Amino acid sequence: MLVKTPETIAARIERLPVGKFHRRFIALVSLGGWFDFYDIYMMAYIGATLQHSGFLTLQQFSTVIAAGFLGMFTGTIVFGMGSDRMGRRSAFVAMLLIYSAFTLAGAFAPTAAWLIVLRFFAGIGIGAELVVIDTYVSEMVPSGARGRYVAITQMSGFTAVPIVAILVRVLAPTHFLIDGWRWVMVIGSLGAALAWYFRRRLPESPRWLESRGRHEEAERIVTALESESLSVPSATTAVPVSVPTQDLTKSSAADPGSAGLSQAARGVHAGSVTAERGSFAELWRPPYRRRTIMLVIFHALQTIGYYGFANWAPTFLLRRGVSLVHSLEYTLLIALVSPLGPALAVLTSDRLERKWAIVTMALLIAALGLGFAFWSAPVLIVASGALVTLCSNWFSALLHAYQSELFPTRLRATGVGFTYSWSRLSAVFSSLLIGTVLVRGGVGAVFTLLAAAMCGVALIIGLFGPRTNRITLEQLAR
Repeated sequence: MLVKTPETIAARIERLPVGKFHRRFIALVSLGGWFDFYDIYMMAYIGATLQHSGFLTLQQFSTVIAAGFLGMFTGTIVFGMGSDRMGRRSAFVAMLLIYSAFTLAGAFAPTAAWLIVLRFFAGIGIGAELVVIDTYVSEMVPSGARGRYVAITQMSGFTAVPIVAILVRVLAPTHFLIDGWRWVMVIGSLGAALAWYFRRRLPESPRWLESRGRHEEAERIVTALESESLSVPSATTAVPVSVPTQDLTKSSAADPGSAGLSQAARGVHAGSVTAERGSFAELWRPPYRRRTIMLVIFHALQTIGYYGFANWAPTFLLRRGVSLVHSLEYTLLIALVSPLGPALAVLTSDRLERKWAIVTMALLIAALGLGFAFWSAPVLIVASGALVTLCSNWFSALLHAYQSELFPTRLRATGVGFTYSWSRLSAVFSSLLIGTVLVRGGVGAVFTLLAAAMCGVALIIGLFGPRTNRITLEQLAR
């Protein structure tokens, strides 16, 4: 007689219908990721103000941006790769606290030198936020909705862009106790107040727990999710949905029956998947070596094109002779479309093959960016900038879903963290490079550089990127 083997944790997550739990989980994670986008665009907008006021020179602004990305590189290595050891939830909360503390300190920086140093430490906190979110969401959401839900976190995050643009436009000219730009940084530091709430409400990734050999904890969390999502009273879904998240990660020794399975069934399940320990060396062995090299080159190039526009747009307009007021007004109008790109990704990410969608967006960014560089009419400047922003943010949502699919659970944060860290390191040098090219060659030369980088992105993904849509993480890991 055949004996049915209990499903693995991954199989049980895959069969869950997308519902109330997933929406609550995405809302909480997206709120934390919101500060990543706020931070990046905050420096772009207040950077123009600081240059206009004389607090920073163009060279110092380049250094501030570079210092922030150097901190992000460090944070991506420490927390991105480290979350394969410390857990997704713990890394997520720790980073938010570090970022908030140093952004608050940066708001009171007395000199440019202090601001540069504090931006480095704030960058450590924000550096791996998106890496951990991508990994976390990919492991908690069924494969059929994976791209859509990563895109939702991006769409939510990009709502920070028009908000920070409005805040800078309103607060920059003011002085209430401190300069208006400092209030923009104070507002950005408020994420710390949410950290403890997140820790209480977010469960750890059951896939990660299982990969670490913590089967009982993974079992308790998935059983509770089944109870909430399936709403079918049975012996296998006995955990009430009102069980607090912090209780789900406690050892089941305190309540032997709470996992909803017999001791015998739990024992079979615990033995069905052995604990796995990923290593950095595994990234350089087949089948992951090809993916690692591809993503390293991809991230080194995409950062030049993506952040080259995101961090420098107001400064580009200043260099073209546009006044500070008009520069902030134009970039505010451009910022209003920021959430639309990820919104389109929400609608298309699981319908269109992500590989080819990324290639298409990269080529569009290259072409539209050249229009922003050379058009002089305000309507055309805003229109081209808005289209670059829309395509860039659509591209961003796609790449964050895509990169998290290419490594197994035991290695996911290490693989994504290491390869994504090259985007941060590239941004350090590209910030300095863009500043130099801007002075010597002008805005047109900068955008030619950005377009070439995005064409390189399209080439590397088109030639070497695997297809991923509607394939489970476990199948992609083979």
